[in-house]
Amino acid sequence: MFLQLLQGVSQRLPSRCAVCHAWPAHAVCEDCVAQFAQPVHRCETCALPLPAGMPRCGTCITTPPLWDAALAAVPYAYPWSGLVVEFKFQQHPAWARTLATLMRSAPWVEPALEAAHLVLPLPLSAQRLQTRGFNQALELARHLAPGKVHTELLLRVRDTPPQSSLPRHARLRSVQGAFAVEPLRVGALRDRHVVLVDDVMTSGASLHAATTALRTAGAAHITVLVFARTE
Repeated sequence: MFLQLLQGVSQRLPSRCAVCHAWPAHAVCEDCVAQFAQPVHRCETCALPLPAGMPRCGTCITTPPLWDAALAAVPYAYPWSGLVVEFKFQQHPAWARTLATLMRSAPWVEPALEAAHLVLPLPLSAQRLQTRGFNQALELARHLAPGKVHTELLLRVRDTPPQSSLPRHARLRSVQGAFAVEPLRVGALRDRHVVLVDDVMTSGASLHAATTALRTAGAAHITVLVFARTE
């Protein structure tokens, strides 16, 4: 409750842009959004940048991911990488409102949220949640589609090392079996359209493992939605 109160107060106070330090401004001013968050044509299924006119990258054509679509608002680069670190690791959950607004403004995000029956944040393990104090994916999801967010369906059943600490080839193996659907709620996913939310996609290993659990439970269509995509 105290954390929510602090978030509410911080959102009402005047502030300056975290990027260019203009005052007064939104947390990220309109000029910086225009400069650093221009829409980019991306692969429909992995969200990597592509030349205009190409719907999918070669990798996704030959080895498509388990999900049906992937959407990202910005590249994981300056200034967004620093803001994600502040949001995620420096106890600044109030950033979720600004980041979610940028996500909703990205191409195809609004239609995906409208079509979804369920919006599911990628869950943290109990150990990680205790250390961090909040789940950044849940904070984003609550601002994206509060009426569709469910936290009791997709569960993190095994703690894993931070993906950033592992080489690329080891990431997928490390999260195998880390997610499961609540056995008593499996029916809630059958034939449903799901949006799976996280803050950043790098290799996609955690999202792949979570999607495996959702597919096994019968989800009909899965869109991965992240704030930032490494490139």
